Amino acid sequence: MANTKSNYKGVIGVLTGGGDVPGLNPAIRAVTFRAIREGYKVVGIRKGWEGMITIDRSKKIEEQEDVVVLTEQMVNRLGRTGGTFLHSTRTRPDNVRLDKVPDLYKDKYTLDINDLTGEVMSNIDYLGLDYLIPIGGDDTLSYGVHLHNKGVPIVAIPKTMDNDVPGTDYCIGFGTCISRTIELAHELRTSAGSHERFLVIEVFGRYAGFSALLPTMAGAADRCVIPEYKFDIEHLTELMVQDRANNPSKYSVLLVSEGAMFKNGDMIFKGEEADAYGHKKLGGIGDILSEQLRNLSAKYNNGRKIDVINQRLGYMVRSGAPDALDSIVPMAFGNLALDLILKGTCGRLVSLRNGRYDNVPIDVVTSYKKKVDIEKFYDKERYRPRYENFNDKPQLIMTSDF
Repeated sequence: MANTKSNYKGVIGVLTGGGDVPGLNPAIRAVTFRAIREGYKVVGIRKGWEGMITIDRSKKIEEQEDVVVLTEQMVNRLGRTGGTFLHSTRTRPDNVRLDKVPDLYKDKYTLDINDLTGEVMSNIDYLGLDYLIPIGGDDTLSYGVHLHNKGVPIVAIPKTMDNDVPGTDYCIGFGTCISRTIELAHELRTSAGSHERFLVIEVFGRYAGFSALLPTMAGAADRCVIPEYKFDIEHLTELMVQDRANNPSKYSVLLVSEGAMFKNGDMIFKGEEADAYGHKKLGGIGDILSEQLRNLSAKYNNGRKIDVINQRLGYMVRSGAPDALDSIVPMAFGNLALDLILKGTCGRLVSLRNGRYDNVPIDVVTSYKKKVDIEKFYDKERYRPRYENFNDKPQLIMTSDF
């Protein structure tokens, strides 16, 4: 039942920032359905934080290109799809390059790097927002923390396929990511086996190796290398050759996090340009590692090199429809956010911890980096997960940081 004037409670804004993942639209759907039925109007901000700096306050709200009033009919259909119909960017309003400053502010902001937080605050007032729900990873939500510290009523929902937002065992997008990684790794096995090669698959994971470690634990690969532990290429090659020799089909599989590093090396970047949050674009570790594996393999394979199938999964694991987890968890997260709002509570991050839905202070997002506990879950000699001590662990085993 839609809200009426008699039960009208206010306005809730919702936006999605950072990389798209399956599960964002179900989260927007959950927020919208519950909010409208509880008496709120829901306003969607397009293109994440960018949409909060492109609003022209001289116009009416219905004339704004990056503002849309959400309805049950609109979100019900879109809630079954992947990506985000509100669209997304990696904009950080307190760190906007001069060439990214919106045209309507070109005369006002003329520095190389500009802080447009004042415009965000004014636009929140213009939209009449009583609460703002950002859905994003640690970068997007870190700006939510910034706004919270300025008094904006924020309730945050964690999203990232790397599963590296602190304070929660699960982030929207992670389930589909690991499901797709497992599926695609098994699909690629047919080619690796047909040609008796190494199969090297690069997956997402800048600082945290969950998206490589969990699929390996599920049998998608023989070995994995992750950002939390630098690997020795000689030792890794020896292990891969052994795995291939022990396989009747004569192939072996390696999952590589994009942020993985060679021993005595650093992360490998495509270039020097960084985004608004200071991150350079990663890419290339799979290519370099594959070439070194091939060249070194002869040392452990009676002088014969072993060819490599090298595949970067990239957007294949973040596009398309959500799996079961990324359909159910976003529904719960959206309703958790409304539970908090109905209690008048803000400055919180909804979470899933040890199998139970919860919420934590939003500033946990900027308090530390969430990473794999390698002492508990990673065999540093074997470059694979530890298959032990699962009692009392959460459903996805190694994803809790509590």
